[in-house]
Amino acid sequence: MSNTKLKIVLAFFAIYIVWGSTYLFNKIAVTELPPLFLAAIRFFVAGVLMVLFAIYKKASFKLTKKEFLNLCIAGFLFLIYGNSIYIWALQFIDSGIAALIAATQPLFVLLFMGIFLKKPIKRTSIIGIFLGILGMYLLVSQQSFASNSKTVIGVFAMLSCVLSWSSGSVFVAKARFPKNFLVSSAIQMLFAGVVLTILSLLFNETWSSPEVWSSRVLFSMFFLIVFGGFIAFTAFNYLLRIVSPDKVATSAYVNPVIALIIGWYVLDEKLSTQSIIASFVLLTGVYFITSKKLDEKSK
Repeated sequence: MSNTKLKIVLAFFAIYIVWGSTYLFNKIAVTELPPLFLAAIRFFVAGVLMVLFAIYKKASFKLTKKEFLNLCIAGFLFLIYGNSIYIWALQFIDSGIAALIAATQPLFVLLFMGIFLKKPIKRTSIIGIFLGILGMYLLVSQQSFASNSKTVIGVFAMLSCVLSWSSGSVFVAKARFPKNFLVSSAIQMLFAGVVLTILSLLFNETWSSPEVWSSRVLFSMFFLIVFGGFIAFTAFNYLLRIVSPDKVATSAYVNPVIALIIGWYVLDEKLSTQSIIASFVLLTGVYFITSKKLDEKSK
């Protein structure tokens, strides 16, 4: 296996398995910490770590105004709105179900690529879209969803985040960014951390010191910062520059399985038969979207 292919495999492992685990740790952390405060700390610290690592690697931080603006736009779509609102909605929805909602992302990515990039949608992708819609219907049609108004609000909030992630994925694929993907990740993280800190203060969230956090929250924050932020987000930005955005978006199909299993095992979240079927249908959609080899750029 070539060095490039190995990097791609490891990067996909990060966005599949590591990000699949972040739903659990975000769910644990948001039970004690305000959502904007949680996201602000996570992204700012991860951003600082990325900057230090980039300096160690002697990466250049010279940016044009256009590159900086594009990074700010991507940071907003992925992190400020796409992630912090998602964390807020986790207060009302189980972590595994939240990951299943995120599984609609490839559908929107394919749609946006067709509209904005004029990329034709293949027959196999159309089948994948159909299965994704069917899986989402099976998920949200459960009685436990319809009978709880807060759950319904959480679902719509999460779907708006999915739209934000999807548009961000398509935007990054074509916009001008620094050549060094580590620098790109670091600036997005720092920008999001600063903005979310300001928003947290404006919304009068209660801030607390790590000294008073429980051991579960401390470990969750460590995992989210180091693995979910520093490692996985860097891998995500790397893949967006190497392979097609619709391939990267398939992480939203694998993440739910990881999230459902560990949410059930660790937090004793209910895993209904219908949720399992919905998960299976969504994963089947992955096969049809990723049935062809990676783009020639990744070879």
